Amino acid sequence: MPYVNIGEETEQVEFKKSTSEIKEGVISIASILNKHESGDLYFGVKNNGDVIGQEISDSTTRDVSQAIRANIKPPIYPVIEKLHYGDRDVIHVKFEGKHRPYLAYGIPRIRIADEDTQMDQELYREMLNARENRTDSWETKRSKYHIHDVDKMIFDRYLQRAKDAGRITFQTENINDVMAKLELSEGDTLLNAGAALFVDSGMNELQMAKFASDERLTFTDIKRYTGSIFALADKAVEYIVDAMDWRVEFDGGLARKEYPEVPVSAVREAVINAFGHRIIESMQAVEVAIYKSFIDIYSPGKFPEGVTPEQFITQALKPIRRNPLITRTLYYSKDMESFATGLRRINDACSEAGVKVEFITEEYGFTVRFHRHCGEGWKTAGVQSSIQSANGTQNGTQNGTQNGTQNPQKAALKELIRKNPKITRKQMADALGVSLRSVQRLLNEMEDIRYVGAARSGHWEID
Repeated sequence: MPYVNIGEETEQVEFKKSTSEIKEGVISIASILNKHESGDLYFGVKNNGDVIGQEISDSTTRDVSQAIRANIKPPIYPVIEKLHYGDRDVIHVKFEGKHRPYLAYGIPRIRIADEDTQMDQELYREMLNARENRTDSWETKRSKYHIHDVDKMIFDRYLQRAKDAGRITFQTENINDVMAKLELSEGDTLLNAGAALFVDSGMNELQMAKFASDERLTFTDIKRYTGSIFALADKAVEYIVDAMDWRVEFDGGLARKEYPEVPVSAVREAVINAFGHRIIESMQAVEVAIYKSFIDIYSPGKFPEGVTPEQFITQALKPIRRNPLITRTLYYSKDMESFATGLRRINDACSEAGVKVEFITEEYGFTVRFHRHCGEGWKTAGVQSSIQSANGTQNGTQNGTQNGTQNPQKAALKELIRKNPKITRKQMADALGVSLRSVQRLLNEMEDIRYVGAARSGHWEID
């Protein structure tokens, strides 16, 4: 059968004979995006446009998708399909992206005619600056979500915190009115900022993993969630708190004190900043990685040009807001401060606890790294303490579950549940003045208490 010809290669169309040339194909995608922001790539086609076809198994398109996602930064989400030309099959990749410059395998390239040429440094910086200083704010565009999509429980908690903080003083609690006053909606339609904050949707993504060592080789747990900023921030903090070790010290009597290896306030600050300052429209996830010796919280979005994290810690710099609507809303509830003091508060909390913290700037993101087991008491011989590991077991000079203080806490916990069967673990921890880890341990020990139903709509029951 004669070859079918589908045209010529251009600045927006690239042909590859087979997926054995996947690396070259990925490079062409990034080059075309940097020049035209959209294009097409075909596997199974000669350079002159003749369709020669290729074998396509169930995993072929998945392999192409994974190669593109792993090696193009910022990430893109192309449409990949199998096309038929007579008795020959080809893979068609249709792609687009408006967040230039794109890197393929860490290098920026640009399309010139039908060739992929490495981009010069001046053009790269121009594109990078244009992206960071965009004027067509993603936040203020109308989303596909409406007021009725708002998570009512999250909204109510937010509004109460903002009023308790004295930063929202208007009396109305009507969702439509509040969203309008916060400039997060137009009529019944939420702007992207409002939807990102309050709607359970795919606009935000959180990836979390625990690794067996200090390298990303073997993971012992991995989770991925989508949802509102508030919901995902809570999940991230809970995941880290649950994974951290807690040191228990006794004062000679029945009283005991629990100390986390990293201050929870610093963790919360780092998480909410990761969500608030990232490039949301890139669709890249906030990442939490628990290693043997440190904990990383990664936010997609390059740190502002011309300044360093250390300057925000030591100097009174003005805030640089990537997402002003979102950060302003978080400021009202005291989830975030808008005076460029977040890194300073993280640093101060860690310094007070003796915990080493690093602020790592990367090409397309920013990482806060907390080092583990380096605070006071963790390595001191002879300290009466009990180290609580992530699986809930305890080993040390004294067993913390037998110190006599648990029974009053269990009684208080039951009373909280009787009064409010829908109470959350965080609310329990706040009411008892203990950690989330301690609450979970208490619940695990109390066989007469169980949670019934789905995560959000369920409730606690006592036998």
